[in-house]
Amino acid sequence: MKPKIKLKICIDILMTAALLFLMPYELVGRAAHEWIGTEIFLLFILHHILNRKWTAHMFKGKYTKFRILQTILVAAIFISMIGSMVSGILLSEYVFAAIKIKGVANMARNIHMLCAYWGFILMSLHLGLHWNMFLKMLDRKIHLPAGKKKYIFRILAGVIAAYGCHAFIKRQIESYMFLKKHFVFFDYTEPLVFFMLDYIAVMGLFIIVGYYFSMFLRKKS
Repeated sequence: MKPKIKLKICIDILMTAALLFLMPYELVGRAAHEWIGTEIFLLFILHHILNRKWTAHMFKGKYTKFRILQTILVAAIFISMIGSMVSGILLSEYVFAAIKIKGVANMARNIHMLCAYWGFILMSLHLGLHWNMFLKMLDRKIHLPAGKKKYIFRILAGVIAAYGCHAFIKRQIESYMFLKKHFVFFDYTEPLVFFMLDYIAVMGLFIIVGYYFSMFLRKKS
């Protein structure tokens, strides 16, 4: 594997981990949340620098259904990331505490919530579009007959998707995505690991949705 590919994979892993640790806002602490948010934004910039060839070819070549979906997702993630960072700076109490603009806190808080939750779902779907590469790597590591591996992967996908649906409802993520609630409520007695497992399951659910939908579009193309 080329060093550049390894670097891309490392950055994607770090971004995914950072994204997960951004969600338990109050449970990890506000200062940590701001530093993690700054880190993921810097990784996001680096990710785009390393994938600049893809961006340079955006307006070239034929647009298949899969490519249309991929481009829409990238554009939506870019908007959510910019929205998260700008609103986060306006709300900052630690990293960007020197930047203060009066009268924008409520609006910034709503934008931050929208961008954070939509960004989480969109980035999970985006991971799903490229999940085939991860499955190929995993396939080489597991020494079992092809039929058994496919059977095991499908059972795991079904279990993760089922629990992901449960966690999505339990954590009321839909209500935050559509601003039905303007504040996220945390149970401070709950161990962080349980919260993280639920969000990993939700991420897994949308990775699976993105993966199977992308496979469907590739076949159609």
